[in-house]
Amino acid sequence: MSEPIGVIVLAAGQGSRFRQVAGAEKDKLLADCVGRDGAVRSVIEQVLVNLPATLEKRVLVTTADRPQVIRMAKAYGCAIVLIESTGMGDSIAAGVAACGELGGWLMVLGDMPFVLPSTIEQIVVQVAEDGISVPVHDGDYGHPVGFGCSFGPGLMALSGDRGAKPLFAQGRVVEVSVDDPGVLWDVDVPEKLVFG
Repeated sequence: MSEPIGVIVLAAGQGSRFRQVAGAEKDKLLADCVGRDGAVRSVIEQVLVNLPATLEKRVLVTTADRPQVIRMAKAYGCAIVLIESTGMGDSIAAGVAACGELGGWLMVLGDMPFVLPSTIEQIVVQVAEDGISVPVHDGDYGHPVGFGCSFGPGLMALSGDRGAKPLFAQGRVVEVSVDDPGVLWDVDVPEKLVFG
């Protein structure tokens, strides 16, 4: 594939389940967690640290009320796309629209800090123009998910809370078998800040 693959970090969701347990003012993206490398960082920084250096085009989609997340993302080379909606579909559409000229996009969830960099590389390698590459661990689909460039219009047409799952029916899904439980591990409640 001639055009590079871009990374879109989806970080606009408000984490309501997390806030119900931890407190209304607690942003899960800023909560400390111990990465698989043993270092303590915020959830969003763990996500950014795990992005392979080869993925140079980076966009983080978030809301304007997250200045710490924005600063962190800029420090890791991300362009920032601000949206008012917290919906997954709106976030994906805005992120792809910001870098629509690429050869494909890797959708990275901002609350999944335990995906190994080598796993991300495995997924990116499998991204083809007409394909969707999905990590599979123990028979379950996980994240991040890679989309080839032919999905650009479909991704930009997403809206609301619906993610990109409906697009799976429109292309070739490449299942990337990975030995990485991190692809299924999102931090939706405080207990999930500890991996294992």
